[in-house]
Parts: sequence; structure tokens; C-alpha cells
Amino acid sequence: MSQAIGVLAAEHLAVGFVEGNNLVGELTIEPRAGSPGDVLQGIPAESVAQNIAVLVSRVAKAQSASEPEAVGVGFPGIIRQGVIEDSPNLHQMKGFNLQTALVAALKALGIEGPVFISNDADAIAAGIAATRGHLDKFIRVWTLGNGIGFGHYPWEEGTWEGGHSVVSLDPKENLCGCGGKGHLEGIMGHRAMRLRFLDLEPEEIFANAKQGEPRCVEFVDLWHRALAAATATCIHMEGPGRFFVTGPNAHFVEITRLDLFLREMVMMSPLQGSFFEVIDTGDEIGVIGAAVNAERQKGL
Repeated sequence: MSQAIGVLAAEHLAVGFVEGNNLVGELTIEPRAGSPGDVLQGIPAESVAQNIAVLVSRVAKAQSASEPEAVGVGFPGIIRQGVIEDSPNLHQMKGFNLQTALVAALKALGIEGPVFISNDADAIAAGIAATRGHLDKFIRVWTLGNGIGFGHYPWEEGTWEGGHSVVSLDPKENLCGCGGKGHLEGIMGHRAMRLRFLDLEPEEIFANAKQGEPRCVEFVDLWHRALAAATATCIHMEGPGRFFVTGPNAHFVEITRLDLFLREMVMMSPLQGSFFEVIDTGDEIGVIGAAVNAERQKGL
């Protein structure tokens, strides 16, 4: 049975030992709940790699696995061959070869073996596939949070920055964290919603829309249309299929409304038949997925 260590890097680091697509033992999370500080934001890139290596070593020792078959890391940003080409919310990581640095840091701690870095949304997609019996299927996942992630399973080489899909031609739509205009994240992202409604939190926006407040009703309609538009673009490029929606803000999604908008945007009969499913995921899913991706890339 395969044994690997998975790492999910988001607002914090979550590390776990994965055997046969299942988490063994508890996750190791830094910083712990209620602790001050951030192990990613503003920390030098080399220190990020070192922090990950220390936690991987701790998990390996706890499971008496000094040489896991693979180490997989789900990390935010555009990643090619282990290099973080860009990470809009972690500017210090731009251009950093995380894979090479992590291999060296792990070797210094007595752990040798293949290391694979994938986008964090790709890790979530792989984790969903592994835990729901979909490892033989093609799935895509939207992660709705401060940013908007787009994950693929099976993993494929590519940029896959679906959160920066252009869904509006209005030049005033400029709230995306990357600075681009008309982006999906500039409408749906948590940060973008707070900037758009300086007097309301996202929860209040959706609550007010249910009470009929015109400004909020109009925005919630736009919010759903934006996700439908980005999904329609994916379908027109890659074909129909299953789309999971997850993340902290997935509970705002109204499936019926989203399906209606998508049907208006995808009209060719061979491309119809896609559907959405909103699910809860946590660190465990991403950790499992990062390990699954690493195990499947081992030796390639």
C-alpha cells in the first residue's frame, strides 16, 4: 500500500501521512489555532521551504516512516516543474524553486525521495477524487475564498488560473488581487466583495439580498453569473463534466440559479450535461490530494 506525506499550504501549513489514499493519524498544523503569526505571509521563500521540511520530518518520525515514498505539496500560485512562477498573495515566492529547496531541506533532515509541487486547488481536486471514489474520472473544482482557485484531476501540466478568467468587459471591474480587470476573482473573491461593499461583509450582502435589498440582489445575480461564465468557458475548451464547488464561501452558492445561468451560456448539445455539486472540504482533503498527486507523478 502506497505511503506518502501530503502538505497543504494556505493560510497555514497542514501536513499528514497518507496511506492508500487515507489519512493516518492526525494532521500537524502550523500555526496552531489561536497562535499569532503566519508561516507563509511575508516570510522569506527559503524559510517557507524550511518550515515545510521541518513539519514533514515531524510527521514522518511520528509514523516511523523515515523515507516516505513521496512528498506532495499543494501550494497557491502558478507552478511549473516545482518553480513558483507567480503567487499573487505571496509575492516573495515568485520565481522560487520550491521543489529544489524542499528536496535539499529534507535531505538535511535525513529524508530522501521524490517531491512534487502542485497548485493547491489541484490538490483539493485530487483529494476529492480520492475520497469519493473518482480516481478514474475527470473532475474540476472551484474553491471560493479570499481568492478563487480552479483545480483539475487528473493533474495535467498547465497554468489553470481559472480564478482569473475574464468574465466582464467593464473596465471598472478591477478588484482582483492580481490587478487585472474583469476577472472572476474580482467579483467572487472574499477580499473583492469587501472592497466593493465597504459598508457590508459578504455574509451581510447575501443576507440582504434575500431580504430584497436591490443593490445586494443585483450583485448576488452578478456573482452567480460570473461563476457560470467561467465554467462555461471551461466547458467550451475542455468539454462538459462534473464541477465541484468548495471553500469558505461555497455556502453562498444557489445551485438552481447557477444551473440556469450555465444553461443560457452553453447551448451546443454535445457540450451540455455538466452539473455542480457544493461540498465541504478541509485541510484533510487537500493533504490527501497533495500526496495522491505526488504518488502518481513518482518516477515520471
